[in-house]
Amino acid sequence: MPKEILVVDDQPGIRLLLTDILTSEGHQVTLASTGKEALDKIHQASFDLIILDYKLPIIDGKEVLNQLENEKVKTPVIVMSGMAESISGEMETRRIVRCTIAKPFNVMDLCTNVRNIFITH
Repeated sequence: MPKEILVVDDQPGIRLLLTDILTSEGHQVTLASTGKEALDKIHQASFDLIILDYKLPIIDGKEVLNQLENEKVKTPVIVMSGMAESISGEMETRRIVRCTIAKPFNVMDLCTNVRNIFITH
């Protein structure tokens, strides 16, 4: 059964790449380019997974996580960041964050993380 995944990244190339990867894995993908757009989509539909860039315009990934946690959203999140090492400690304290992936990311590692989340969730 295909899973619904929300991909949130301000870089069109990353959104396209993730769409290609995730749809080839059999998933349905919805895209957002800002944190505000992501929150709007999360309030309109349900998702099985959110792949969230940490550094976003308007509302950043940290604020998106704050709002999701305040609203008791249980959807698991993969956080992507060019500064993954420096934010990993903070992300470990977030109940909905399942892992942090460094950008640029390894496609196979991303796919493995997505599969593992769906096996355990």
